[in-house]
Amino acid sequence: MDEGRGRRRAGRRALAAGAWGAVALLTACGPAAPMPTPTPTFSSTYLTPEPMALAPLTGELVAVGALTAPSLAAKVDNHEDARPQFGLERTDLVFEELVEGGLTRYVAVWHSDVPTDIGPVRSIRPMDPDIVSPLGGIIAYSGGQQRFVAMMRNTNVYNAIHGTAPDGTELMYRVDGRPGPHDVLVKAPELIARHLDLAAPGQQFSFAPDLASSSAVREGAPVASMALVFGAASKPGWTWDAARGVWARSQGGAADLDTAGVPFSAVNVIVIRVPVTVSQSIPKTELIGSGEAWVSSGGMTIHATWSKGSQTEAIRLVDDTGTVIRLAPGNSWIELVPLAGSVEFVAPPPPPEPAPTETPAS
Repeated sequence: MDEGRGRRRAGRRALAAGAWGAVALLTACGPAAPMPTPTPTFSSTYLTPEPMALAPLTGELVAVGALTAPSLAAKVDNHEDARPQFGLERTDLVFEELVEGGLTRYVAVWHSDVPTDIGPVRSIRPMDPDIVSPLGGIIAYSGGQQRFVAMMRNTNVYNAIHGTAPDGTELMYRVDGRPGPHDVLVKAPELIARHLDLAAPGQQFSFAPDLASSSAVREGAPVASMALVFGAASKPGWTWDAARGVWARSQGGAADLDTAGVPFSAVNVIVIRVPVTVSQSIPKTELIGSGEAWVSSGGMTIHATWSKGSQTEAIRLVDDTGTVIRLAPGNSWIELVPLAGSVEFVAPPPPPEPAPTETPAS
């Protein structure tokens, strides 16, 4: 046993000696070099926001320099043989006006979204210079009485007339499948591209930054639908479509559909009451003056007053306190309803009353 214990002690001494030798070796070689600390690396790309501007006819934000071209207005047919119209669903503005026989026609305006073809276009009328002059740009139509054509030519607007060279012969054509005279279309982008020397339109209305900030939504009353009467043959209407967030259009009690079968729509519907004079059986909407109006956005309607001081001035809209009305960003239809016609607004039904709660028996 003593020999065993001795061998174990000798082993431990040998291990200890080896350990101290290792320590001495490390000490002789100097301290171990510290592990390098990795330097974090990262990269970051800062994207400078694209400068934005206000689309002058819709109030929507667009890239600066995106809308330098002139606007294109057109006298668009609204006879039943002209429906559905081409490109009307992509307008910035539409003015509806009374013409002969109690019918209506449109002055439709494209600027921020120009379709391939627009129309059918028809002849000019005496109120059209007052409607289009604030926009400048181009007006396309199929002709008209010489006195009215002369009035339109005597404005700051370029006239493109069907059958008149070069634009009216090269960029206006008759489409198959429509009866004349409801068949004349315009190659819209090509017409605009020929006249880029013309200025872009100025802003026509005041706009809120969003729907919730628009005057009608902030200050107006709820409206479910509106019924308008221009004449015996023209009774358009608008119904608030909450699912789409727009006013949906009807004519004669039926949905007014575009070429895709979708009702024409507007973010803003502006109804203004106008006097109408008649010369040689041709009615003229009188737009130099002032009168009663209503502005509808977001399912709400606010009462207003409109005014227009001269041919080249835009229509001005103020509320009953004299404050300028701000539209919601988006397209607008302007309904020029004669004083002899009528305007009716229908409020939404009241919400259902809550069911009575039962009193527990005692």
